[in-house]
Amino acid sequence: MTDLPTAQPADASDDVRTLAQITDTVVAAARAAGDEVTDRTVIVAIDGRSGAGKTSLAELVAERLAAPVVHMDDIYPGWDGLAAALPVLADEVLIPLRSGEPGVFRRWDWAAGEHGGELEVPVAPFVVVEGCGSSVGPAGQLADLRVWLDADAEQRRARGLTRDAGSFDEQWDSWAQQEDELFEADGTREHADLVFDTTDIAATD
Repeated sequence: MTDLPTAQPADASDDVRTLAQITDTVVAAARAAGDEVTDRTVIVAIDGRSGAGKTSLAELVAERLAAPVVHMDDIYPGWDGLAAALPVLADEVLIPLRSGEPGVFRRWDWAAGEHGGELEVPVAPFVVVEGCGSSVGPAGQLADLRVWLDADAEQRRARGLTRDAGSFDEQWDSWAQQEDELFEADGTREHADLVFDTTDIAATD
């Protein structure tokens, strides 16, 4: 992984207070990583708990980098599948991409409650991976830039439940427990290259 300085949380820095500024910082760091990695895809992982703003940031970063986005929501095999998604991300997506081959995995069909068709992640100069667990374990070791988003727990919950229009209500607590267990065991936040607090930023993931 590229050795990059850890950013100050957004609410503690005069320089990083908006989503646009966070985006600028992440894009600059990704391009710096790309300057050091010239012969393969640069992997940018945007991680954090539900409702922290990962998807919103990933879309902005990907647009600036002309990068495809891998959504962990497409990989989790259901509401109990946070940990089960991690080897799929590493083995079927990131390792092939770093070897110059497309990543291919079976997308989870949330409505049907089963795996659906295959999704292909094309080889590109940059690929952005976003979602809970995107920088955990082997996936984190395969990432060139690890970004962690923090936010107040109540605001995250409000964002998440509003975003998913009621589909997340009954699952929030059990999913949060999976997050806690995974991130505590992995030390994910501590391993991040960039850390931002999005509590006072309107955009959500």
